[in-house]
Amino acid sequence: MREWLPLLIVGAVIGVFSTVFIIAYALIKDKKEAIGFDRNMKDGELAKRLLRYARPYVLNFVIVGILMVFAISNEIISPLIVAKIQRIIASEGFTIPPLIVAVCVYASILIMALACSYFQAIILQKTGQKIISAMREDLFTHIESLSHSQLNNIPVGKLVTRVTNDTNGISMMFTNIIVNLTKNCFVIIGVLIAMLCINYMLTLMVLCFVPFIVLFTVIFRKFSRKAHRKVKDGTTDINTFLSENLSGMKVIQIFNREDSKMDEFSAKNRKLEKARRGQMFVFSIFRPTVYMLYVASVLCLFFLGCKGYIDGWRVLGQTVTADVLVAFYMYIQRFFNPIQTLAEQFNWLQSAFASAEKIFSILDMKPEVVDEEDAIELNEIRGEIEFRNVWFSYIPNEWVLKGVSFKVEAKQTVAFVGSTGSGKTTILSLLCRNYDIQSGEILVDGINIRKIKISSLRKHFGQMLQDVFLFSGTIRSNITLREESYTDEEIMEVCRYVNADKLIAKLSGGLDEEVRERGNNFSAGERQLISFARTLIHRPEVMILDEATANIDTETEVLIQDSLDKMMNVGTMLMVAHRLSTIQKADNIIVLSHGEILEQGTHDELLKRRGSYYNLYTLQYMKESAQKA
Repeated sequence: MREWLPLLIVGAVIGVFSTVFIIAYALIKDKKEAIGFDRNMKDGELAKRLLRYARPYVLNFVIVGILMVFAISNEIISPLIVAKIQRIIASEGFTIPPLIVAVCVYASILIMALACSYFQAIILQKTGQKIISAMREDLFTHIESLSHSQLNNIPVGKLVTRVTNDTNGISMMFTNIIVNLTKNCFVIIGVLIAMLCINYMLTLMVLCFVPFIVLFTVIFRKFSRKAHRKVKDGTTDINTFLSENLSGMKVIQIFNREDSKMDEFSAKNRKLEKARRGQMFVFSIFRPTVYMLYVASVLCLFFLGCKGYIDGWRVLGQTVTADVLVAFYMYIQRFFNPIQTLAEQFNWLQSAFASAEKIFSILDMKPEVVDEEDAIELNEIRGEIEFRNVWFSYIPNEWVLKGVSFKVEAKQTVAFVGSTGSGKTTILSLLCRNYDIQSGEILVDGINIRKIKISSLRKHFGQMLQDVFLFSGTIRSNITLREESYTDEEIMEVCRYVNADKLIAKLSGGLDEEVRERGNNFSAGERQLISFARTLIHRPEVMILDEATANIDTETEVLIQDSLDKMMNVGTMLMVAHRLSTIQKADNIIVLSHGEILEQGTHDELLKRRGSYYNLYTLQYMKESAQKA
């Protein structure tokens, strides 16, 4: 009995590990849904959708498959060659030439396998990047098609994570995981067949460890999937927090909230750190455990081999010779290494599927504002606009507009005034179909805007908002929006028309002056002048101004007011303004309150009625007079 003590010790150790892991698995299994193991999409559905992106590159994957066969052949054949080298060295009448031949064959196979692995990696990386590039483009294009309402409900940081981090996870699947999973499966099968052909007694000994490998792998998958999900959620939280707070850093500094925001960031950072440490802990348990099984199998191999050599011990009629021992030592390593990486790669595959689900959840969002099947293309419009009994709400049953009706003739200038929340900006947003109304009709040149293609509709509108958004680049690129068809003379002609030429003349770079992120190196008035030029160069038939003169200094306001007077002659103009002095020349002024029209008419007509407009104008006039005094 004593002579079998080593095997008993190995069995006892494996048994203890198995018991501990099974207990841990049992404790966590019932909490499966709570820790987010399950996904809404099945693996098969995700794989099918992902393979659509890989379909154009089938030939590349076929070539990779052929190269993979040569790499696998090295894993299977090289132990046999090493065993043969051992037999040559141990044989009587040993000579050098046979040894040189065997070594050259081994070196040739190794070099060929390395070359195949190199070209396989190159092809996979290029193919994977093309696939991910196509997926990123589809994702970005789809995000562009979402309505304002949908975009308002999704944090920017989350969208950034989907386009960057999650696509990177899928990239690893195409460039590494799938091929290596396939390769490892074939290596395991090939090694097992080779071992059975050499010595089935030792093969059966190795197979005794397989149930424990399967057990540990199943348990590892559960813990690892939990760890991966926590890391992904933590990464998304960090990106969302950074996107919001870096954009609002000026507000944070103004209100001296740096310390509190740092505490929030530290809390999220610690959460991510804890998730990553948990992930590393899971791998630090699994890898040594599988390595323990590998060492145990090698010890058993040496034990049985030595016992057979010393005592002449035979099992199932087979003994273990030196060359068989060498071959099996190499095969056991090749058997356990793929199993170890197989479990990890399968887990990475699950992680990639989790990323794919997050991406497809965005791609599956149906845009709320879409073209109808019979939507038409409008090459040009006169600029006649009509609202007929329009009802609209951002939140169900909380009406922002209540049966609003009015008509704007072509080339007219119409202004909307009223208190905050009265529906002024909403009217302008609905006109461009940033949102869809719940009831009523909006007509452009007598055509319901739902019957016009969205791209065609917006092409005829130019919007100038209070908060002007400038992109990183140059003044030229912000005016032309990177269209190459405009000449410098055309750009400057528009700039002169809106008085932006005076701004450009003061800049050392002229039209090529750098514009930093969000145009923070320009004042609000300067950004507004650039916005006017950007709008006019695209020659819209209808112009929309939403509080374009708010928060502007007096000197710049004079320039902007002169620009507005000129633009009134270009086409139909709809404008919202708190400063009533800027809209006195409007053809029609519509006064709104709580989503309803109270009165409308010209500036003089409304003053004579002494209604809501008269009260607003009087109050503002008295306020401005007091400020001047």
